[in-house]
Amino acid sequence: MNVIRVAGAALNQTPLDWDANRDRILAAIAEARAAGVAVLCLPELCITGYGCEDAFYSPAVQRMAIEVLAEIVPHTGGIVVALGLPLRFESGLYDAAALVAGGRLAGIVCKQHLAGDGIHYEPRWFRPWRRGQRSVVTVAGRDVPVGDLRFDCGGLRIGFEICEDAWVADRPGAALAARGVDLILNPSASHFAFGKDEIRRRLVQDGSRAFAAGYVYANLVGNEAGRAIYDGRSLTVADIDVGELRAAQARLAVEPVPDAVEGDVVPVAFGPPPAPGAAPAEGGDRREAWEHGGHVKEEEFTRAVALGLFDYARKSRSRGFVVSASGGADSSAVACLAAIAVRLAAGELTLPVAAARLGMATPTGSGEAALRGLINATLTCVYQATANSGAVTHAAARGLAVALGAAFYEFDVEPLVRGYETIVSRSIGRPLTWDRDDVARQNVQARARSPGVWMLANLTGALLVSTSNRSEAAVGYATMDGDTSGGIAPLAGIDKAYLRRWLVWLETCGPAGVGPIPALAAVNVQAPTAELRPAAAGQTDEADLMPYDVLDRAERYAVRDRLDPVAVWRRLRADFPGHDQTQLARWTERFFTLWSHNQWKRERYAPSFHLDDENLDPKTWCRFPILSGGYARELAALRAAVARI
Repeated sequence: MNVIRVAGAALNQTPLDWDANRDRILAAIAEARAAGVAVLCLPELCITGYGCEDAFYSPAVQRMAIEVLAEIVPHTGGIVVALGLPLRFESGLYDAAALVAGGRLAGIVCKQHLAGDGIHYEPRWFRPWRRGQRSVVTVAGRDVPVGDLRFDCGGLRIGFEICEDAWVADRPGAALAARGVDLILNPSASHFAFGKDEIRRRLVQDGSRAFAAGYVYANLVGNEAGRAIYDGRSLTVADIDVGELRAAQARLAVEPVPDAVEGDVVPVAFGPPPAPGAAPAEGGDRREAWEHGGHVKEEEFTRAVALGLFDYARKSRSRGFVVSASGGADSSAVACLAAIAVRLAAGELTLPVAAARLGMATPTGSGEAALRGLINATLTCVYQATANSGAVTHAAARGLAVALGAAFYEFDVEPLVRGYETIVSRSIGRPLTWDRDDVARQNVQARARSPGVWMLANLTGALLVSTSNRSEAAVGYATMDGDTSGGIAPLAGIDKAYLRRWLVWLETCGPAGVGPIPALAAVNVQAPTAELRPAAAGQTDEADLMPYDVLDRAERYAVRDRLDPVAVWRRLRADFPGHDQTQLARWTERFFTLWSHNQWKRERYAPSFHLDDENLDPKTWCRFPILSGGYARELAALRAAVARI
């Protein structure tokens, strides 16, 4: 054996979707075999799905995973396949990768390092496997080796690093290199975050170079379980020269480990592997077209959220999207992302398949007209006017909906607002005024907009999409049961300052293969406003709060870097020398006060997508007490520091 073909396949799995998960695994095996692949790596926990949460505790889930594994094993004739599942061994549960070959389960390797920070909670369910530990476990009625193993597959020596194993300083790959492994397989479930793909590439490349081994990495793809988005790729195939690898291994300055370690090497007989034949046709790395275009973060944001929205709608069995379109930045961004999601899905899957995934009939016609027909059937935008709504936002909302091809409705909710105010004012025995009842009168407008769009979504079976962003979540600048209403909050992981820059890019440039949306010009010229006070008040978000760039910088220093108010103020003074330092202190105090008072709102937000490691979602990243002291002593120290200048 000299040249051998290997592959990693991305799978779009769903937790506990046993039959469909199995069928996608079998389809990947069949595709790999047809491509002449000898060794195929599939993602971490691909049998159950990675995001099963506390369902991992269920003995029934653990048994079903073994049952599905047994259904897959007979389909591995002539090919070696690595696939993940939870495994109960003795008193613990382990995140495991099974190696199957030639219709036989050869052995199981367990993860040594668990991800337990931020979005990951693996130590809640699993135990880390101890390096060097090996044993035997009974699976489907037969004993198979389990533990820190390597496999000899017809002379090809295979070992494992499972996801987090590759991210730690003491990588198992170093020990595998000392044991003469030719090929390292890494089944992963590594969530999307801005810029993370380049880090993964370096981990794989550095591991392959340092360990003098071929390295096959496989990740999940799609919105697997609601919050995390996975950006894995399609089947990727490569030929490796084992002779060259072993020549490189001979130059490694490592102490070799004798082969005669009891239980260390598992011989695997799987029949003759497919002949590599012609050069492999890789799985189409479509990212290359835009990764070098100078707007990588904009492209990543667009494609990640579009993928998340489409998959969320598909897996929740929703028939499209409903957006309460205000004509402002947030709702316009959501509408654009939903329309782009349909466009990208049609490009990847074909239009009939994309329509079927969303429960829609295939539109008649062809080309752009048919695609716009699908968007019209899928995306509904609703402008809901009160007495304080203006012609500018109305025109912006309508113009964008027309440009996107979305259905567009107008609701007049002013009678509802007046009805609520009349009921309450009669009950309390006085009229409501802006001077005395400002916040309550603003909130009732936002809440009056919720029932109508919910009803529309219910009538069509569509997904109501919340429009609140991360900056609003940080300071509670959102009306619960108003603009926070919805089944998914795709912007709750992105700050307003970036979102405004992204909208300008989308207006003038746009994602590769989609292009710009010029109608956004009517949105981008506006100062962000809730438009809930009378027009004469000149309401803007930044006048209510602070400049968004200051707010977002304060959030990072306070939440990400965990600095106290005085330290945050000092950083802001350095970052924004054009602002008066006393005013910066006021904004700092406002941020900490609003942050600490509004955790209850963040707890109630619809599920949001994890986009970076500065997320405020208490379910996946940033936990804070709902009730707290509100930084009273720290803010007193800030005021004292300001008084000394």
